[in-house]
Amino acid sequence: MTIHKIEAIRSLFKGSYDKATEDKIVWKDGHETTDEENSQIDAEFSRLQTEYDAQAYARNRQARYNAELPMGDQFDAILKGFNQLRFDGQDLPADLDEVIGIWLGIKSAIPKE
Repeated sequence: MTIHKIEAIRSLFKGSYDKATEDKIVWKDGHETTDEENSQIDAEFSRLQTEYDAQAYARNRQARYNAELPMGDQFDAILKGFNQLRFDGQDLPADLDEVIGIWLGIKSAIPKE
C-alpha cells in the first residue's frame, strides 16, 4: 500500500481547508496553495510513507497472529499459566486473581462436552 497525498494534507492542515483532493486544495480563507505549503505536504507525505513502510513487519505479524493464534487461544493459554502459578502457591495481583476466578467460573458453567 502507498500513502496518498490527501493523508499528508489532512495530517498537516486539519480544519484549514473546505475540500482537498490529490491535486487541489480549496482553502477556507480562499488563498492559493503556496510553494511552502506544497513543500510541507511533500515532506509530510514522505514522513507518513516512511512510517507506514517501517511498520510492515507489525502488520505482517498481526495477520499471522490472527490466522494462526486467535486471541481467545492466547488468553486461555496465559490464564492457564497464571492459574498454575496460583495453584503452586504464588500470590497474584488481586485483579488477575479476580479475572482467573471469572474465567474458571465460565469454564465450570459451560464445560467441554
